[in-house]
Amino acid sequence: MKKKIFEKYVIEVSKQFAIDPSSIFTKDKRRDIADARHLLYYLCFVRPMSKVYIQEYMSDNGYDINHSSIIHGIKVVEGKLKKDQDYISAVKKIKNEI
Repeated sequence: MKKKIFEKYVIEVSKQFAIDPSSIFTKDKRRDIADARHLLYYLCFVRPMSKVYIQEYMSDNGYDINHSSIIHGIKVVEGKLKKDQDYISAVKKIKNEI
């Protein structure tokens, strides 16, 4: 059940960042891709989806990640949500789509 939600988030986050969904699962550290990845972690976590599930679904798509990196990504987004209206709008839009 949670995997389908994860997959929908991947598609919606990719649209927001105008990137290919598969690029989220690459080791590319370009800012837009890293930001998309972090937003994916955040959206899944507040759904709520456990970090174990997030880690598993990322791994299923070929991207191995540890818990501390997921926590870091979530904190990055939480910080941006406190001061960036564009992030707030993006999160609201994605949540409305799912």
